[in-house]
Amino acid sequence: MLRYTLKRLLIMLITLWIIVTLTFVLMVSIPGSPFNSEQSSNETVQANLEKHYNLDQPYHIQYLLYIKSIVTLDFGPSISQPNQTVNDLLGRGFPISFELGIVTIFVAVISGIILGILAALRHNGIIDYLAMGIAVLGISIPNFILATLLIQKLAVERELLPVATWAGPEYMVLPVIALATGPMAIIARLTRSTMLDVLTQDYIKMARAKGLSPWKIIFKHALRNALMPVVTIMGTLLAGILTGTFVIEKIFAIPGMGKYFVESINHRDYPVIMGTTVFYSAFLIVMLFLVDIVYGLLDPRIKVHQKDGE
Repeated sequence: MLRYTLKRLLIMLITLWIIVTLTFVLMVSIPGSPFNSEQSSNETVQANLEKHYNLDQPYHIQYLLYIKSIVTLDFGPSISQPNQTVNDLLGRGFPISFELGIVTIFVAVISGIILGILAALRHNGIIDYLAMGIAVLGISIPNFILATLLIQKLAVERELLPVATWAGPEYMVLPVIALATGPMAIIARLTRSTMLDVLTQDYIKMARAKGLSPWKIIFKHALRNALMPVVTIMGTLLAGILTGTFVIEKIFAIPGMGKYFVESINHRDYPVIMGTTVFYSAFLIVMLFLVDIVYGLLDPRIKVHQKDGE
């Protein structure tokens, strides 16, 4: 496992370097300057601003400075908000985005697993059809469309829940529903299919023959193996949820990283764009790494395979 972990860490670093490099190349490939829109600025002022942000340097110098900022975890000042550094924006926005993402993941996983188990236990029954119908709707409706419908029906027409800003748990309900519905549907369908397969295995039949209670069979013997495919896709779901918060945060006016990321693109704020991209990329890569470790802990065969492969 130690060699496997070190190998994964090396792959993480290489992946992050590739993302960093591609982000830089895409940014410098955009024609023009972030100061071109400054109508009141003459050429001298624009030149001074570009010099201040090192945009007058050759591309290879800018790249080295960019790498240095990443290594030192100092992304410099924001162009659109000169009195704020990128680190300040990350420190202020990321905790809110992280809280929203974690609650969404928890709701999606718990509700998806429960729906999948109920559908499998009541196969071809009304509960199965109802659960899978909810899953199909969850997969079919994009989260930004669902967010708009929730705002219109629950916040505007019926005034059941507040919308916009971030002032308490009640403000979290609608954005969490909008974000969690899609992943919940995927987890529910996957849990149902794997549970149906596991429940037909010989060891489950043996457990029933021994007189074990149905709930003990489900939660102690069947569920652990049925969740292996769910753990496998958790890395992808984490990426989708945490990056998907950008759009939802903008819709619900949540002051998280989505707000700063979207505004930085509109203002061509290079430091914020690159800092946010690198930060989220590193975070998601670490999450994928942790998912791999958890997968190995849940399935001892992963360790055996790695050992044999060495």
